[in-house]
Amino acid sequence: MLSKTPMTPDGHARLAAELKRLKSEERPNVIKQIAEAREHGDLSENAEYHAARERQSFIEGRILELEDKLSRAEVIDISQQNGSKVMFGAQVKLVDEETDAETAYRIVGPDEADINEGLLSINSPVAQAVLGKEAGDSVEVATPGGVRYFEILEVNFD
Repeated sequence: MLSKTPMTPDGHARLAAELKRLKSEERPNVIKQIAEAREHGDLSENAEYHAARERQSFIEGRILELEDKLSRAEVIDISQQNGSKVMFGAQVKLVDEETDAETAYRIVGPDEADINEGLLSINSPVAQAVLGKEAGDSVEVATPGGVRYFEILEVNFD
């Protein structure tokens, strides 16, 4: 049995848009590039042909990957969630108890996580530590750099 992967509606829409673009734009373009490169003769020494074939391989692999992720997605409407406890879709504001550095993350599915965008995978050590906790709680997180302590400042579902 394939396990379902939680995903926000935004994350699902982004993956679906990428899949549509790959199928409707990228795939036809690379097929055209391969055909044009073939017209240049000897394929064994044709760099354009080999580059286009490599690109085609990447595109086809990404299409399969996206179709798989979307088929296993369990879209969770976070606009329907509320409460004071951290759960999937929550926006969480944390402060590092040693450095006083504040950070904010939204807890999302692993296929849409992007730490640079403040999107934290529900499978990450920080997310696992804060799940089920509330503002004011302190959590201990085992990180590659050692144990860190955070206080949850805020939990919301905006």
